[in-house]
Amino acid sequence: MPPLPPVTKTLMLICTAVFCLQFFVPLTLWFALWPPGSGMFWPWQLVTYAFLHGGLFHLFFNMLGLWMFGAELERLWGQRRYLQFLLAGALAAAAAQMAMTALTGSNNPTLGASGALFALLLAFGMLFPNRQVMLLIPPIPMKARTFVIVFGALELLLGFMDRGDIAHFAHLGGMVGGFLMIRYWRRQPPFGSRRR
Repeated sequence: MPPLPPVTKTLMLICTAVFCLQFFVPLTLWFALWPPGSGMFWPWQLVTYAFLHGGLFHLFFNMLGLWMFGAELERLWGQRRYLQFLLAGALAAAAAQMAMTALTGSNNPTLGASGALFALLLAFGMLFPNRQVMLLIPPIPMKARTFVIVFGALELLLGFMDRGDIAHFAHLGGMVGGFLMIRYWRRQPPFGSRRR
């Protein structure tokens, strides 16, 4: 197994350190993404929320996704483009979540790197559509393209059905942000015609 590339490794270490710090400092009050109507929103939360996690399993699965999909994409794109892509996914996820909290009137904060991870998942499916990916539960192998479609459809379905603490529309927003970023890099509509 090749060593982790530097940005992926650094992000995994930062998220783990911040998670440990959350046990001693109420970081959620300042750095989670609070709805603008809550009176606790600050602009930096559009980025900082992605470094906080709500529990050990939340952290574990996000870091697993970062390792599975992010490491290979960082090697392919390089550090700068990889960071740009992650930022686009996190910001799009934040925008989608803020729209949903405005529609539902929720004042609950959002935290976690899941939106950026769903952007990575989408990119992996677009760039390596025929690569075999193994689900953890249940352990079913499938092509990356199918994996992305299944996860996207599940998030959409659960977004309308689930009223719990999971920000399904933030995940979908991350996928949309990732899709648009790739279209932008390729100079495809809506960002202009493709160059030959």
